[in-house]
Amino acid sequence: MSVDLGGRRIIKKKNPCVTISLNTHRTHPDNAQDAILLKNLCAEAEKRLIDEFGKRPVAKILDDLSALPEQIDIQHNLDSLHIFLSNDTKQMLKLAWPTRIEGVHIAERFAVRDAIKAYNRSEPYLLMVLSQGGVQLYEAVNDAIVGEVRNDDFPFKSNPHYITHSDKRSQASLMDNMLREYFNKVDKALVSVHNQTHLPCVVISTEQNHSHLMHVADRPAVYVGHSAINYNAMAEHELGKQAWTDVIEPLQKERRTQAIGEMQEAVAGTGVLTDLQEIYQAAIDGRGDLLIVHESFAQPVLMKDERTFDLIDDPTVPNAIDDIVSLIAWEVVAKGGRTVFTQQDQIKSLGEIALKPRY
Repeated sequence: MSVDLGGRRIIKKKNPCVTISLNTHRTHPDNAQDAILLKNLCAEAEKRLIDEFGKRPVAKILDDLSALPEQIDIQHNLDSLHIFLSNDTKQMLKLAWPTRIEGVHIAERFAVRDAIKAYNRSEPYLLMVLSQGGVQLYEAVNDAIVGEVRNDDFPFKSNPHYITHSDKRSQASLMDNMLREYFNKVDKALVSVHNQTHLPCVVISTEQNHSHLMHVADRPAVYVGHSAINYNAMAEHELGKQAWTDVIEPLQKERRTQAIGEMQEAVAGTGVLTDLQEIYQAAIDGRGDLLIVHESFAQPVLMKDERTFDLIDDPTVPNAIDDIVSLIAWEVVAKGGRTVFTQQDQIKSLGEIALKPRY
């Protein structure tokens, strides 16, 4: 069985499954230590595999491990690196979030909580830089612009609706009408792109221009936020970071807050599971509607049978599952539920982990 996480499919059941997770650095010279750490983790994984399985059953994984340090380009690292290896699987994910499960994880299943977190927090959107001197439209994911939209409308040229008679130029209402006509055309062009992509739009502009746009917008809900334009920071990477920091990241935090509120309301309604064993059983039975986990929480276990386990402290114990939370999150997502990882302490009123089941 597998689940599609943003275009990548990671196989669920393999034995053994090796997950290597490490925090990485985007720039030199800090990223030089990433290569050293990766080499050490690969050596640790090799030793544990040989000790537990012997060389012959894991020969393919051992070959992949020995080649990994030379295959990873540390010059293009993000904030964490995750490697998934089995006898017939080899995948790598570079994520824009640090990991809390740094190290080597060997079990019957991959440790995928960071992949699920990244899937939940990957936010594609449109980014529009709006001014009377022209309008550019970009496609972005999180804090990075991935391309510029170029079609019959975009990029817009400067506002052609200007007044040539100097005596009329001072008439504020007439000037406003000309601006509204310009922004009305921009809005219609943006909505056309939205209808094709189904992506929301962040606007970077002056407050006045944003106000004009909102007055003429056919579908204001398409625009999810606004950030003030800084003409000294117009490079694409600066625009992407600005939209992420000012609009998208707070929007995602608000969604997590709403999910916590939904969970707290369920306590008095349909009920919430907070016992780890009950949460696991509900998840594998397909009854997980909403799972919320505090990001600092992880729990290694030793399975007793298919439905029950003992809690343990040492995740390197043979046959241990390094983190049962990873497996629970996978089961919830794979069966159509929602999973939220959060640092917000409001969830701790329910404990480190809570599941709203569907009945």
